[in-house]
Amino acid sequence: MPKIALLPGDGIGPEITAETVKVLETVGRHFSRSFEFATFSIGGDAIDRFGDPLPPQTLEGIRAADAVLLAAVGGPKWDHNPGHLRPETGLLRMRKELGVYANLRPVRAFEPLLHASTLKQEVLLGVDLLILRELTGGLYFGEKSRKPAVGGEVATDTLVYTTGEIERIVRMGFEVARTRRKRVHSVDKANVLESSRLWRETVERIAKEYPDVQYDHILVDTCAMQLIRNPRQFDVIVTENMFGDILSDEAAMLTGSIGMLPSASLGAGVALYEPIHGSAPDIAGKGVANPLGMILSAALMLRHSFGWEQEATVIEQAVAEVLAEGVRTADLAGPAEPTVSTSRMGDLIVQRISAKVPIV
Repeated sequence: MPKIALLPGDGIGPEITAETVKVLETVGRHFSRSFEFATFSIGGDAIDRFGDPLPPQTLEGIRAADAVLLAAVGGPKWDHNPGHLRPETGLLRMRKELGVYANLRPVRAFEPLLHASTLKQEVLLGVDLLILRELTGGLYFGEKSRKPAVGGEVATDTLVYTTGEIERIVRMGFEVARTRRKRVHSVDKANVLESSRLWRETVERIAKEYPDVQYDHILVDTCAMQLIRNPRQFDVIVTENMFGDILSDEAAMLTGSIGMLPSASLGAGVALYEPIHGSAPDIAGKGVANPLGMILSAALMLRHSFGWEQEATVIEQAVAEVLAEGVRTADLAGPAEPTVSTSRMGDLIVQRISAKVPIV
């Protein structure tokens, strides 16, 4: 029985976690699968309860799990905390502890939601790309300092990458591309950054092992423009930590809402699954949050951690069919469209799964 560590976190996290558990339990009943769920505190909630954004009991729990489902962390309540008491610090520490170096962010344009994007529908139709973000190196994990200086302070953040860190994420990018349309765009800033020049040299060396995969280098600013101008040209985008963070949030607009995008963070051990959106504290507790990003993250968990392709596909199909029927949470709805609550969206996904698959 797979052990799933649930990390509801902050803001809307508990609400969307509840709907995701509901969907997983339904899949379990219909496919004769069982799950053991255990809930742990992280982020702002953990700071308030334990004085630590990643308390020891949470770290112990996730290490003992077969997979981790995280909702979201953060909020203005903790914005002025010192660095070691910021919710995001717990998230970064967890990623480092788990060794999840590869963040997969699939971006698929759901046709019923094309109107929700600010981009033209003809630009979005058929978009299906994957952003592969290096997750445990780069600027976020480099040495940081603040020192007095004339007129104020000087702040320093160090961007560090090793050849080995680059090799493993780039190789994964080429491997994944082989299962898709065999095209890789490697994103860097090699005209300015020495770390990007090492990145580009490493890509060129690794690419020789994959003669069947076409690859291109693209500067991060050009990539940001092309994601809006012609997103269909992309298949697999592989890039470093900060660039991947920013580009994947930009790519969320290709789906119509950031609430739709799931992600999987993979490494050598326990994998982490989470929607890419934030904790949305402004709507927390109102029952209007979109749970689909986390539900789709659970589908990625079934596929990548347990090899349950059929179960994952059933969830993804249920989401697509409910959207095709016009069901919308507030973030997805047009001005005249009716909306459903967080729990109602979860119920409808459950009903669709139950209608598609008889209990075995």
